[in-house]
Amino acid sequence: MRFEAVNTEDLKKVAECIKNSGKNIIILSGTLGSGKTTLVKKFVETLGINEDVTSPTFAIQNVYSDKVFHYDLYNKGADEFLSLGMLEELEREGWHFIEWGEDLENILKTYGFEVLKIKINVDEDKRIIECQNL
Repeated sequence: MRFEAVNTEDLKKVAECIKNSGKNIIILSGTLGSGKTTLVKKFVETLGINEDVTSPTFAIQNVYSDKVFHYDLYNKGADEFLSLGMLEELEREGWHFIEWGEDLENILKTYGFEVLKIKINVDEDKRIIECQNL
């Protein structure tokens, strides 16, 4: 599915797409500042969770109400993610959002994980967001 977002309220449609996909591992793909963390923030909000959502760039993982797990591989990369045993985290019940996780796609498939990929492209004052089953 493809969505256009000109404001954060438009992200509710993407959040519904994620909820209805039947997948709980979501790889977020996009350039710096494209809105990956903003999408996670809106998703958490749609669940009624009132927590401050921030990028886990330096922490590698943030957890919101034990329902939403947010990872960022920008600084650590897929190899360190795996060496820290984070693959086992993906077996926990809830939604797992992985920023900069493109290098994990084939590994996740090999281990039998079903993945939804959200691709965010910046187009002037809007975002073009694609939900792709892997």
